[in-house]
Amino acid sequence: MPSIKTALITGASRGIGKAIALRLAGEGFRLVICARDKVPLLEAKKELLALGAPCLAVAADVSDPAACQKLFEEAQATFGSVNILVNNAGISHIGLLQDMDNDQWNTLIGTNLSSVFYCCRLAIPSMIAAKNGRILNISSVWGNAGASCEAAYSASKGGVNALTKALAKELAPSKVQVNALACGAIDTDMNRFLSEEDRAALAEEIPAGRLGTVTEAADMAWQLLRAPDYLTGQIVTLDGGWI
Repeated sequence: MPSIKTALITGASRGIGKAIALRLAGEGFRLVICARDKVPLLEAKKELLALGAPCLAVAADVSDPAACQKLFEEAQATFGSVNILVNNAGISHIGLLQDMDNDQWNTLIGTNLSSVFYCCRLAIPSMIAAKNGRILNISSVWGNAGASCEAAYSASKGGVNALTKALAKELAPSKVQVNALACGAIDTDMNRFLSEEDRAALAEEIPAGRLGTVTEAADMAWQLLRAPDYLTGQIVTLDGGWI
């Protein structure tokens, strides 16, 4: 990918997003990272700068279209057009759907699904103009299969998967690749609420016998980002054989 130099990653202050940023830093990319929480975001920026990667960190809530607009304006002003977009920002919600209120639903859908729409919409014009670009959406196995007590989360990730497939068809003539990485149980802050007993029980359900690591997720993301242009519209599952 000699012409692809600038990557924008949402939700990059920790977990999978940060791991992807670190991996791309090692590959020589300029990085634009964003997250809602400023302190861990700036800590991530320090790590990336220490690796020698030019880095712009923007505190932004990507469920807000105005914040996304500002994010892309700052990216353009600093590095020019975004060549790689990784939509990683996401939150979870565990509980019965009947007990979920409107604000919880709107926050989850806004963060997990609408943010993908907002950021893709802003990234696409320059990618089409260049006839070159990569969009990678970080999804979940629950977007493929659905999970009890995670119906809203499953719906948001199912939406991401459908958006990925449809957008890939829309952008393939312009040589813009769109794929999704559907992660299983990855050892991140999102799963830290589990007790040791629950983690052990979860690991027993997974044929690989363990949770995945953020490094493995970042490695898989890199493989997709450097894949041939003909690989597009795919939902690639990384789950240790779980689902």
